[in-house]
Amino acid sequence: MTAHGTVHWTELNTHDADRAMAFYGDTMGWTFDAVPMGGGVTYYLCNADGETVAGIFTMDNPMFAAVPEHWFTYFAVEDVDALVEKARDVGALILREPFDVPGTGRVAIVQSPSGSACGWMTPAQM
Repeated sequence: MTAHGTVHWTELNTHDADRAMAFYGDTMGWTFDAVPMGGGVTYYLCNADGETVAGIFTMDNPMFAAVPEHWFTYFAVEDVDALVEKARDVGALILREPFDVPGTGRVAIVQSPSGSACGWMTPAQM
């Protein structure tokens, strides 16, 4: 179980998953497992020495056209819904309201008043 306020997950958001996997496979020695997400979307799990270490999300929706490739971090939180309300009260912008990811947890995307964005996740096992 990941402790509240610590890094729980990181994923590469990319426009070219094949190219990213070739790079990280060649340089880091990672292998990849494709996970169908429905609607023609595939998420890739990145593995190092048999352990899952990250994910790859392909930004192929037109709403991501202007978003550059980047690594995105998710922090574990005990109660994402309560924390989103607290964040809103102190001036954060909620980019995506809390939503459920089956088998993974409850997630929100938050932008701090200083402009940084991250994901907050109450993991399913927490």
